[in-house]
Amino acid sequence: MGAFQQKVWLITGTSSGFGKRLVASVLARGDCVIATARDLEKLRAVFPAPNGRLHLAVLDIADSTELIAQRVKAALAVWGRIDVVVNNAGYGVKAVLEEGGAIAALTQFQTNLFGVLNVTNAVLPHMRERRSGTVVILGSRSAWRPEASPAGLYAASKAAVHGERSVPPSTSPHTTSNSPSLFSLPSFVPLPAIGETYATELRPFGVRVLIVAPGAFRTEGVHAYPPTITTRIPAYEDARNAGLARFAAVAGRERGDPARAMELLVDVVKGEGRAAGREWPLWLVLGRDAYADVRAKCQKILETMERWEDVATDLEFEQCELGAQGA
Repeated sequence: MGAFQQKVWLITGTSSGFGKRLVASVLARGDCVIATARDLEKLRAVFPAPNGRLHLAVLDIADSTELIAQRVKAALAVWGRIDVVVNNAGYGVKAVLEEGGAIAALTQFQTNLFGVLNVTNAVLPHMRERRSGTVVILGSRSAWRPEASPAGLYAASKAAVHGERSVPPSTSPHTTSNSPSLFSLPSFVPLPAIGETYATELRPFGVRVLIVAPGAFRTEGVHAYPPTITTRIPAYEDARNAGLARFAAVAGRERGDPARAMELLVDVVKGEGRAAGREWPLWLVLGRDAYADVRAKCQKILETMERWEDVATDLEFEQCELGAQGA
């Protein structure tokens, strides 16, 4: 592989889950990887024989902005550049909103939102200068189904980095006439979020953004974390326990293969394999369950808008109508 084809990837959260599989997929394609995690010894246990294309480093995305910037600067010095940054590291708080409160929310957002901001912003000056680069944000289909308590805070943190979009029927060749295209979502009723904002702000510099929304895959994920209860409220006992039981029932039984998902992610970034010849997607929704959930939420929002459109859109000043008629 020529040097101009070989990419350098910086990936966070690589000691388990999607991150571990992504490192393997990237190395198999001949690219270079700076694999990071909070615990270097754990990382060395996962990758006991790093080769000339794999560099292991400590990076805790819950650290301060200044320390993360130092870690990224050191990563840039390894091969002199970073072509792809993958924000994979994350943390899953399981809490009923009233029981977890702001303390649980701050913990959740420190990692899943502010950590993504800090890592990405530390890499961006380099990418802007080179006028080239790819920013990948690993989110979750949970952002599209926050009603699945007690994962509301986790869903909220992922919605913050995603941005949700409700979409009208699409005529994309990859969908039926009644289904929205989820490989490249058209703009419709956008909600602000950093992933989509980055895409707009970085486009003039030749930097691409990919927002990944996986469904249920068999990884070490949100199931690994105990519930967070700042103030126990007996009234939520039954609902909390039922939600935790639902999590436990699917843990280790998910149908999604994380290795195959990460192979597709590498295809998309490199424009190869199953992504060859396809338009760059802002969104990459992964898994049958994720497709079903996102479609259901889009349809629910559209149906609600249609029911309320007659009264919810007739809210302009009367002078505007008069002015329009006069013109």
